[in-house]
Amino acid sequence: MISKVRAHVLPVSQRRSLDELTQDLILSCGDTASKRSAFWTMLTLSSVIAAGGVLTDSTATVIGAMIIAPLSTPIMGIALGSVQRHRTGSALVVLLACLLVIAVGMVMSVVLPSDYDLLSNSQISSRTSPGLMDLVAALATGLAGAVALARRDVAAVLPGVAIAISLVPPLVVAGVCLGKLSGWLALGALALFVSNLFALVFAGMVVFASLGYGTEADKAAGRPARRAYAAMALLFVVVLVPLTANTVATLLLNVWTGRTKDVAQQWLADEPGASVTRVDARSRTLYVHVRTPGALPPVRSLLDRLEGRIPDGIPVVVDASRGRRIDAGKVGG
Repeated sequence: MISKVRAHVLPVSQRRSLDELTQDLILSCGDTASKRSAFWTMLTLSSVIAAGGVLTDSTATVIGAMIIAPLSTPIMGIALGSVQRHRTGSALVVLLACLLVIAVGMVMSVVLPSDYDLLSNSQISSRTSPGLMDLVAALATGLAGAVALARRDVAAVLPGVAIAISLVPPLVVAGVCLGKLSGWLALGALALFVSNLFALVFAGMVVFASLGYGTEADKAAGRPARRAYAAMALLFVVVLVPLTANTVATLLLNVWTGRTKDVAQQWLADEPGASVTRVDARSRTLYVHVRTPGALPPVRSLLDRLEGRIPDGIPVVVDASRGRRIDAGKVGG
């Protein structure tokens, strides 16, 4: 059954040879100087473009950086080298590339004012709280990328794969957050990158092994050849646990913001023309955005109404439409 699926997904007539894959994915093979020059040049430019897109909150600019970013090449090189049981130097290239991109983000962060709210930027907020679905999407993207690399007739999908997988942008976001001394947000962006990295390597190993690229090496290595797969599975579990926990926390937060909005609407029910526009959560604080032509009711009554509806200790801030921001305090405090 497995062989039939493999033959259908990766027909023999369209499979690329091991030499072709090695030339494309391993920077230390062939014309090394030209490969490394192209890699570091494009990586630096894509990092600057991504940083510009992040700082200006421009999705189109970030997508452009993702298309030209070459970081997936050495990552897939790690997968190919793992299947073949060869040290290719790809892991070191990836590590140095990560440091370069983070450094670019830190340097570019100096243009932001000292009181800049990082989470008000959608390019940052969307990459600092990864969840389980990010890992699932990255794994599917990795499989698509590996299949596209292994088949001669679907290379045209590679730009789409480059857009789907987020590699350079989260590293830039980590650098920007570190530059603004926001360690927790930087850690969230790094978690997104690491999950995508592991997903790409794991998917590449599965596809390349199914093509038989590592058969001879596996026979020669015997039992130790299976250790790479066991290690990768363990790393996946290490990444899976915090992403699952963050997903659960996000779902709970959505429930709490919904309850807070309902309570806030009841709180403003007696005020003519007053309404709650939205409730959002940033940095473990609930922000209640309201619009009212007159005075607000006492915010203490809002906190009292929220007791029992959301956990105690959560800070609540009321943001009025006329530029007023009231720190209501903590629920149950």
